[in-house]
Amino acid sequence: MSTTLGTDERRGELRGTGGAGASTPQNLMIFVLSMALFGLSNIILEVVPDVSIGPVEFSVSYFVFIPLTLAALVSPFWVALGAPLGEIVFTDLLMGDFSGLAEVEGFIQMFLAIFVAGSIIRNPRSRGQIFLGALLIVGIDKFLSAVVDLAKVWIGVEDAEFVEGLPQSILFLESLGFGVDVIISGILFGAIPALWLIPELYGRLEPLLGLQPREPGKPFPGEAPKAFWFVAVAVLAGLGSFVFAFLEAVDLSFGVFEPDFLDAYGDVFLWVGAGAAVVVLAIAVILFAVWRKRRAGRGDLR
Repeated sequence: MSTTLGTDERRGELRGTGGAGASTPQNLMIFVLSMALFGLSNIILEVVPDVSIGPVEFSVSYFVFIPLTLAALVSPFWVALGAPLGEIVFTDLLMGDFSGLAEVEGFIQMFLAIFVAGSIIRNPRSRGQIFLGALLIVGIDKFLSAVVDLAKVWIGVEDAEFVEGLPQSILFLESLGFGVDVIISGILFGAIPALWLIPELYGRLEPLLGLQPREPGKPFPGEAPKAFWFVAVAVLAGLGSFVFAFLEAVDLSFGVFEPDFLDAYGDVFLWVGAGAAVVVLAIAVILFAVWRKRRAGRGDLR
């Protein structure tokens, strides 16, 4: 058996994967996969009760290990694009809790978090990089969200939630909430499962999508650019998310859809969102399999 490596493999690039030279069906498959899996995970969280102790709420914001695993193994860009959209479509919109343009705030923040976190994992077997990636997803998303909350109070479009007897406690509450999110969502439901899942799926998931496994330490398609312009764009995107948050705070949000189907029909309505996510994923898998079969028939895939 020949051991000669192709040009792409020597460079550490993912032959035929997401990025500048990606084929559209592969990018769309990654996008739909991340959208459906993250949407399903958020539907599951709808039945997980939150625990409040005084002014502090202990809850799982999201299952960080799902987008982190996909971003670390395939394309950070397409996963970052699909995962937050899955939450909006399958959880917010289908459950009847859609905030219109205000949803853009959460989308931008989660996009930046997953894109950056997935891009810093150069070696899918590096436990340090995986752990840092999990913390970055929660850190970037929740930090931007906390800054938005503080800015709303500072500008005066929203009232602060104070601890009784501590009128200057808003910073304390935001910091405490940030720490709780990092521990619960970032470590317990992010880093710990991802530390096992990513190395376990490395080299197994990629071939199913027609991709070559990422070579540690090498550039890969779909990663965040290491350039000043990207930092500038990311900062502008973060500021843009503030604008959409303020629209909601001053009741200028458009496209709001809040019939609240869960209150009307109970938790059984969650099956609607779950079923929709499964159907969308099944259709995408079938179409992708047909595409791969045709490509293989023409000898374009090995």
